[in-house]
Order: sequence, then structure tokens, then C-alpha cells
Amino acid sequence: MPDRTSTRFAPSRRTLLAASAAAVAVAATGAHPAAAADRPSTDRLRRLVAGMTLEEKVGQLFVMRVYGHSATAPDQADVDANLREIGVRDAAELIAKYHVGGIIYFAWAHNTRDPHQIADLSNGIQQAGLAQRTRIPLMISTDQEHGIVARVGRPATLMPGAMALGAGAFRRGTKDAREAARIAGTELAALGIRQNYAPDADVNVDPANPVIGVRSFGSVPRSVAALVAAQVKGYQDGGGIATAAKHFPGHGDTEDDSHNELPYIDHTREEWHAIDAPPFRAAIAAGIDSIMTAHIVVPALDPAEDPATLSRPILTGVLREELGYRGVVVTDSLGMQGVRTKYGDDRVPVLALKAGCDQLLNPPLLDVAWNAVLAAVKSGELTEARIDESVLRILQLKAKRGLFDRPYVTHRGVDRTVGIRAHLAAADRIADATTTLLVNEARTLPLNRLRQRNVLVVGVDPASPSGTTGPPTAVLAAALTGLGFTATALSTGSAPTRAKIDEAVAAAKAGKDAVVVATRNVTAASAQRTLVRELAATGVPVVTVAVQNPYDVAQLTGLGARAHLAAYSWTDVEMQAAARVLAGRVRPSGRLPVPVRRADAPTQELYPVGHGLTY
Repeated sequence: MPDRTSTRFAPSRRTLLAASAAAVAVAATGAHPAAAADRPSTDRLRRLVAGMTLEEKVGQLFVMRVYGHSATAPDQADVDANLREIGVRDAAELIAKYHVGGIIYFAWAHNTRDPHQIADLSNGIQQAGLAQRTRIPLMISTDQEHGIVARVGRPATLMPGAMALGAGAFRRGTKDAREAARIAGTELAALGIRQNYAPDADVNVDPANPVIGVRSFGSVPRSVAALVAAQVKGYQDGGGIATAAKHFPGHGDTEDDSHNELPYIDHTREEWHAIDAPPFRAAIAAGIDSIMTAHIVVPALDPAEDPATLSRPILTGVLREELGYRGVVVTDSLGMQGVRTKYGDDRVPVLALKAGCDQLLNPPLLDVAWNAVLAAVKSGELTEARIDESVLRILQLKAKRGLFDRPYVTHRGVDRTVGIRAHLAAADRIADATTTLLVNEARTLPLNRLRQRNVLVVGVDPASPSGTTGPPTAVLAAALTGLGFTATALSTGSAPTRAKIDEAVAAAKAGKDAVVVATRNVTAASAQRTLVRELAATGVPVVTVAVQNPYDVAQLTGLGARAHLAAYSWTDVEMQAAARVLAGRVRPSGRLPVPVRRADAPTQELYPVGHGLTY
């Protein structure tokens, strides 16, 4: 990784333009091998496409959610949800009726209870796909970015997220990012999940970004590009699953969430080339299998101000023609409000295909979307040749990733791969390199288990991303206790109330030697500031641990806390790593992959990219 001076991101994003040539040069444009015309299976796949009905072809374009732990015997509540939202009872009926090309797993859809169940669900889905008139395996996918986005939980191995890996890369280069992806890919493949919507290729240059943040590797384009490429290679090393760099053309500079509204990115074309493009160029050069679109408007790339998902100038003009990308283009979820703001649910899938998309992900109403595409072909708005083009790309990807030859998985393969001791040890080792010490007044850290034995751990407890970890205050307290301290946890829930603040202050005064406060996305009006201030006023040493964005320290400076750590996520692996740093069992070695700016003067840096203390 570049050193601190070379990676420093200036307060004004436009100053990047002076160094754009170096940033863009991180990776040359490359052709995607999955679409190479001389692949051995291409002729066979073309014949397969030619023998499909139009309905089967249209179905291949869709990747759909479905409720239930089983492909044929879900719980009644999941049957009811499927009937209500999709008009089918289970995954097998979904495949038989709509011929969908893929299914996406979610924890909230009850797809990911435990490893053997996931493997059985995957096998049931493949069995249903191969029972059709045209026998085609399904591409089963999920969002397993790790960190704050994880659909598959314990006992699978959970890795640090992207920004944590960015923090560790200053000392360890890109090898941990590649290793994390290799392990993640190996475990997903063992579960029958063959497409992961990762890595995140967004360059997070806006601290107020509500949807990307720590999902990004950082704010320096060439550093993000290097880590994206490393993860693409890692996933290829591990089980050969398909990856999807996201969210093209770059979602890192917005204060709006495309789940709820349509964000605008005001970068000029030159800024886009300097800031947003390098990670996608690097992903293409590394052989990325698919690229996921963003529901954002970039007027510099498309003056018509259509969402990128529906923009031919962006997806065909920039991505395919300018960057030379030949692989699969998958939409972000079509249920997000960002893509539904300007057009109706019947127009969105048609416009996405006209723009250059191949896979249509999770439309809110499948019958509306599926019939709209069918009608567009029959009316001539879309040609069948255009549909064939996308279907062939999708089938080539399935062939490349071995689905035609090896569609099924086994319990033995799961047991020999998922959550094994070597993987868990690697996750801990990788996490140990990520925790970042930002402030350490009067050498408050590491805590001394003889003089500071009694520790109060208090603060926010956000919900587990996978539903299988946490709560973070309890995990931190248990980890410190295991390291020789007597630690107690006091949760303030999602935000501290006045009563909780009073309870925490009373607990600190009752014989505590140190207080560790878990904070999350602190704002100027946040009650978390009051909690830290009043705890510090007790005279007991206070240490804060930011469990998501590292920017919390800007809002907490001057409130009396003596030390500040950034953990980048609240999952167990990162909380336990933070505990080892607090206890001095591991020396902090993470460095900031984003700048932290002053709360009272946002154009001035409080801590630059590359900042990080140790002991």
C-alpha cells in the first residue's frame, strides 16, 4: 500500500484532479474472460439459448428473493409471504412458473439459518432448476460483504469489513484483503452460493454518506482499487465464485440513500475518472465476473439524468465501450426507491435492459416485471436478439463457475469448510491488524489489569448484521473478562436515554477503574456526546470505541475522553480485536483509510489518511 504521504486525501476533492493520471493508471482496461468468444462451451450455450422459449429466456434475466429455509417445504409463515408477494408457495414453484435464472438469499427471508440448511436449500433450488424443460442450474447469490453487511452468520467465518481491511492495509498491504475474500468465497461455495455481491468498489469521500461509509475500503482511489483487485483475486482463489464490484459508476460521494431516494453525484467527468473509475478499472483488469449498478444520477455522464441503472450512456457508453467491460451487468435491487422514483415498476426492467443490464435483481413485483419484459419483446421495443445477448452472458458465467458440471453441494463439504478453526484463526489475525488508535492521552492505553481491573463497558448496541453476533457491549465485556479484567456491560440500546446516562454515571462511580464507551455515528445533537461528557466528568478514565464510522472522534474531541479507537464494525470479530488492543494483548496497527475532519470546520483535517498510533 502507498505510504501516508502518497495516499493523503486533500480536504477539497477537486485537488485530486491534479493527480488523476496516476490514480487512473492503477489498472488498465481489460476484457472479461467469461465472455471470450473462444470458450469451449460457447457453441453449446448458444444452442441452449436457441432452444429456449421466450418465457424461459426472460426468466433467466431475473434474480429473485424467496422466503423459506426449504425449496419445497418452507414454514407456513414463509408460504404466506411468498403467496402475498410473489404468487407462489415456495422456491420450486417460483422456478417452475417464472424460470428465474437466480435466487438471492437473505437472513430476513429465513434462507440462512445454519450451514446444513443453507446447503440443502441450495440443492433443492438446483434440483428444481434442473427439472425444467430446459435444464439450467440457478445462480444463487447473496450480499456477504462482511463487516456491517452479512447475510450468512455464525458458525460461518465472519471477516472484518472493507474499511477495516483498508485500515490494516497500510502495514500489511493487500494480502489480508485477498485472504479474507479467499476464505469467504470458499465457505460460500460450500453452501451452494456461487455469486457474491462484493467487493464494494465505491470510494467513500463523503463522511455523511448514509449508505456506503465503512462498506468502502477508503477515500483514496488507488488504494481502494488495489484492495478491490485483491478481493476479486481472492474470491477466484476460493471456490471460484462469481463476484460483483459495486455500485457502478460510484456511490461514494452522496448524502442520500438510494434505498429511499434518488441521489445525485455532482462529479465532473474528469473527477469521475480520477475518483470513481479506478476501482472499477482495477476490478475489470482482475477479471471481475459481474458489475452491479447504482441507482444514482450522474449528470456529467448522462445529461438526461436517468438513474445509472437505466442509463444507456453510462452502462453501454461508459462501462462497456469506454472501459471495455464484457461481463455480466446486474442491477442493484429493483425494489429500492432510487430506481422507482422516475419510472413505474413496469418500465424499470425494460429500461434497465435497454441501458445494458443483464441480470434484473429482486423486483418488488415479479409478475409485473416479468410480463413487462415479455410484452416489450412481443411489441418490438426489445428485440429477442437483445434478450439472447444477456441470457448468453448469464449462461457463460454459470458455465465458467462450474454450475453446469457441479450444481450440488454436500454436508461433508460444508463440515470441512465452513467455520473451521483455520478460517476463524485467520479472521482474528486479520482483525488484529485493523483496530486504529486515534488518540491516547497520557498513555491511557493499554489498560492495566492490575490497576484498572474493574471496567464498565457501556454504549450503543446496534442489531447484528447477520442476526448471529453481539450485542457489542456484551462481546467487548466478555472479551476483556477473558483477558483478565472484571468487565460489566451496560447497553444503551440504539441511543442513550437520560435514564441510561444516569445509570451509566452511577455505575462508573461505583468502583470502576475505567470506562469503555461504544459509539456509533455520533452527530452534533447526539445523546452519545452527553454520555461521554458526563462519564468523563466522574474522573474515571474514559475510552471510546467507534463501532462503525471512524468519524465519531471529531464529535467527541474536547468532551474529556482520554483515548479513542476505531473498530469499523460491531461484529464479534472486530469487537474481540478491539478488546485485545484495549488490554495490550495486541498493539494497535491500523491506520485511517479516510480523513477525519474537524466537526467545527469540515474543510480542515483533524486526522489525515494514514493516521494511527501504537504502543
